[in-house]
Amino acid sequence: MRIYFYETPGGNSPIKKFIDDLPKADQARFLEVIDEIELNGLSASRIIFKPLEGKLWEIKFNSPTSGYRALYVMIEKDLMVWLHAFNKKTQKTPKQDLDLARKRLKEVLR
Repeated sequence: MRIYFYETPGGNSPIKKFIDDLPKADQARFLEVIDEIELNGLSASRIIFKPLEGKLWEIKFNSPTSGYRALYVMIEKDLMVWLHAFNKKTQKTPKQDLDLARKRLKEVLR
């Protein structure tokens, strides 16, 4: 499985910045999750894949200090594009995070 991070029209990656700004232990967990998905695809262990709406999906996983979510779309059978990542603080996906992922999804699918 190949994983790409969403990039703005200017070439910036908000997801990469989000990960870079995390504590080291949480950065390491993000990298483990990415490696696991790249190796095992949607069969990756200890990672939950959940449909949200239409083509938008959610990855759920925990780190040593928190719970995290990554919202993504499958472009091809083996190509995943992460649209948004955030620290999970509530049971439901926050509207602002969902709206941002929807906006980025439209850009990616053009």
